[in-house]
Amino acid sequence: METIENFEHEIGNTLTKDSLSIKDLFSAFKVEFTFVKKNFLILLIFGIIGGVLGFLYAFTSKPVFKASISFVLEDEKSSGGGVGLSGALGLASSVGIDLGSGGGGAFSGANLLELMRSRTMVEKALLKNQLINGKSENLANLFIQFKNLNAGWGNDSQLNGLNFNAGQDRSKYTLQHDSILGIIHSTIVGVEGKGMLNVFQKDKKASIINLEVKATNETFAKLFVESLAKEVSQFYIETKSKRASMNVEILQKQADSIRNKLNEAITGVAQANDNIYNLNPALNVNRTPSSKRQIDVQANTAILTQLVANLEMAKVSLMKATPLIQVIDKPILPLDKDKVSKRKSLMIGGLVAGFIALFGLYLRRWYLSLIADL
Repeated sequence: METIENFEHEIGNTLTKDSLSIKDLFSAFKVEFTFVKKNFLILLIFGIIGGVLGFLYAFTSKPVFKASISFVLEDEKSSGGGVGLSGALGLASSVGIDLGSGGGGAFSGANLLELMRSRTMVEKALLKNQLINGKSENLANLFIQFKNLNAGWGNDSQLNGLNFNAGQDRSKYTLQHDSILGIIHSTIVGVEGKGMLNVFQKDKKASIINLEVKATNETFAKLFVESLAKEVSQFYIETKSKRASMNVEILQKQADSIRNKLNEAITGVAQANDNIYNLNPALNVNRTPSSKRQIDVQANTAILTQLVANLEMAKVSLMKATPLIQVIDKPILPLDKDKVSKRKSLMIGGLVAGFIALFGLYLRRWYLSLIADL
């Protein structure tokens, strides 16, 4: 019996505590509701002000244009080449000639993405002459204009009149030119790659690269993304085919040299034969120059045959190294644009301002209660 009574007593205490907790919670909620209701006019005024500010921000903000280009990289390993070509390349390597059959891993994956964000590539794209508004101009000047970077340059003697002239030698740029280009590059690339330029792969298993530029100037967005893709493609091709191009040049020079020597040897045989015409058969020593020339002809012919074969294989290897980039999609005018919604900005501005005002009111109440306790 005592156990049952103790159990009922504990249940009664629990119900009482729960009832008191709910009652206290309801009372606290009532107090806070009364506080908010009392200051509703203040919250409403702040909400209206915040909403108006949000609306003005959306009204005055410029639309952001998005230009994107996608391309696929040729994988030399996947392009094959056949058993015959592999055997020919191996044969050329056995005689000390490198025909450039490497895969070029320096431009694989993340390395290529970082190359597109590099200052060198961005500067080349900016300084490349473009047809803008009917005249030849570079994108660096266009960027300065629509970003209004030259707003305070008139007061600075070193920056006043600074311009990136078309065709100007990059090595002759001043310190101010370099500083402005550094600012432009930082603005385009952004901090940790979060800027106007976005380079990414949608699928790591696929070799499709996406290049995207967002700017408030539609002309700049389109021309810059195309120029950057072109500069990176050209640099990529030249670098990967450099070894094969050097091999072709070397083999071509050697083949031309041996061909000239062969022609000289053939001419020498003819001249030696003319000198021994109707010669006494007993005088065989006079036939020696002709025999030597014939040996030169045979040797040079064999060497030239081998060089021509290696030269053709080197040209095949060079063809494999170019082209390496194939464009899939290009930006087409008019570009997609993102515009800040006036309705959404009004609502967000009002809510944010209202919460800030409410936080300020609670902070004021806490401060007054703290003063009162003192």
